[in-house]
Amino acid sequence: MAVEIERKFLVRHEGWRASVESEAHIRQGYLSAEAQLTLRVRVCNEQAFLTLKGATRGIARSEFEYPIPPAEAEAMLAEFAQAPLIDKRRYRVREAGRLWEVDVFAGDNQGLILAEIELTHADEDFPRPDWLGAEVSDDPRYFNANLSQHPFCSW
Repeated sequence: MAVEIERKFLVRHEGWRASVESEAHIRQGYLSAEAQLTLRVRVCNEQAFLTLKGATRGIARSEFEYPIPPAEAEAMLAEFAQAPLIDKRRYRVREAGRLWEVDVFAGDNQGLILAEIELTHADEDFPRPDWLGAEVSDDPRYFNANLSQHPFCSW
């Protein structure tokens, strides 16, 4: 079983931009966003994926992701996804040898910037860049599935 272990943080300032390795435009929608199962469709640049995620336990959860034809992903987003869609730019940032993903949200979540790091185990130690703000790993408001139901602009 695939397991995702990640920590999530607010971003304090734009110091991360100096270390950007790549950028992608992501649009994603949720076909189901229940506590026990989240079913997501994501279009990332010219690729598309269907992702199933299990219940969050601490900072870990099961995750299964499958490539799908982009045209089918667009049809699923249009027909089945809960509104609003998540629209964001994802920047891959390397700091102190670690890979971070910094998401700059647009649309109804504009103004929100989050940084995530994937870990190999829950208690793994890592250096924290000075641009990191408060940790929000345990705050469900910052889960993308929740941001699609309760956008940042409505807080």
